Amino acid sequence: QVQLIESGGGLVQAGGSLRLSCAASGRAFSSDCMGWFRQAPGKEREFVAAISSNGNYLDSVKGRFTISRDNAKNTVYLQMTRRTPEDTAVYYCAASPGFGLRVGAAGYSYWGQGTRVTVSS
Repeated sequence: QVQLIESGGGLVQAGGSLRLSCAASGRAFSSDCMGWFRQAPGKEREFVAAISSNGNYLDSVKGRFTISRDNAKNTVYLQMTRRTPEDTAVYYCAASPGFGLRVGAAGYSYWGQGTRVTVSS
């Protein structure tokens, strides 16, 4: 059974750093594109960052969030810095089989249940 389990969310204050983790199991993810998406209240799910199997990455929150992966641990991370209340959302981890980078949610086959991040001002 394929599982993506996010952790690290919670209620946090604006500013500072927070790291989300996503532990993957049930298949080999080392060749997959791994991504983070988020969905704020009342808004559509949006792309945050993605990282390919060889470490290339894209992100939509330039300079504040960093995506990384540890293939030996089947884990992908999202380091969030300089948080603002606008970062409040449920953050989802996703996996897209195959090489390269994907931005669109439709390109991802496996999804976690999400971890909620609430940033207070």
